[in-house]
Parts: sequence; structure tokens; C-alpha cells
Amino acid sequence: MKKLTQAEEQIMQVLWELPEGGFLKDILENLPEPKAHSNTVATLLKILVEKEFVGINNPNRNNFYFPKISKEAYSGVRMAGLTESFFGGSYSNVVSYLVDKNQMSIEDLELLISQLKNKKNEL
Repeated sequence: MKKLTQAEEQIMQVLWELPEGGFLKDILENLPEPKAHSNTVATLLKILVEKEFVGINNPNRNNFYFPKISKEAYSGVRMAGLTESFFGGSYSNVVSYLVDKNQMSIEDLELLISQLKNKKNEL
């Protein structure tokens, strides 16, 4: 899967929040401030279509854009990439880093352990 730029990710975040996708005007309305110019957003959408992250329908000559990849799927690939690049592929190193930087609490760790135990019991 190709990597997205920050601007492309921002467009994808908007598309993931729109129930079925949207027209250019819908995407522009949902972008955070400061909003990019409509020509810039249209160019980014064109790139996202070329990268096959976004599909396009052309009802009544107005392009309707929709995500072709789910937020969950993209997040998983990004997380795996970050883990590989910065933590040697070790998720325990990721958790250790978060704990060391006080970005993960004991309650967070207990929740993770509980989730892992539940997953193990489901298998």
C-alpha cells in the first residue's frame, strides 16, 4: 500500500467521516480550518484516485468521491510501518516507549491485558 502525505491523509479523514462519501463541496465543508483552496483539494482527490485510495462516480457531471480503503485497514498498515521503522517491528517496544513518555497509563495497560486475555479465550 502506498504511503499518503499529511494533506492526503486529511482528505481521507474527511471521506471516512462522510457516510457514503461526498462531492467536492462536502469535503471542503468538512475540512478543518484553515481550509485548503478547492483547486488544491480537487488535485489531492485526483492523486488519491490515482493511488487507488479513493473511488469516483460521476453522477450528473459532478464527481462523487468515496473511500476505497477503510480507515481501519489504513491504520493497521500505518501502525505496522511505524512499528517496523522505529521500533524494530516490536509492539512491546512501542508500548514501552509510550509508558516511558508517560503517554500510557496503568489503566491503559490493564485494558490492553484484558483485551488480550479476551482474544485468547475466543480462540
